[in-house]
Amino acid sequence: MSIIEKKEKNLNQLINKLNSLTLTYSQPTYEIEKIKTEKNEILRQKIELENKNQELLREHRYLKEKIKNLQLEVQKKLQLENDFNQEIEELSQEAESLVSEIEKWQM
Repeated sequence: MSIIEKKEKNLNQLINKLNSLTLTYSQPTYEIEKIKTEKNEILRQKIELENKNQELLREHRYLKEKIKNLQLEVQKKLQLENDFNQEIEELSQEAESLVSEIEKWQM
């Protein structure tokens, strides 16, 4: 069970306790209203935290995908660089071979 799930479970338990308090005790109305206000505040905070959590999860997925795309782009560029270096090496060897041939003909 994740930390968020534990906190949500605890929060739900607290809300249930607050509900049962308002139903089981004969308290003065101002105390009942105070408890209801606290309960509503806790519910509001819970919703706010859930929304923030969803936003963070969306951002995490977006960033994860962006990192994946950047890694693919880096891999492609590395492959292009390797191909380019290989072509340069082949041209260099071919040039050396041609220079050798020219030197043979000049002698």
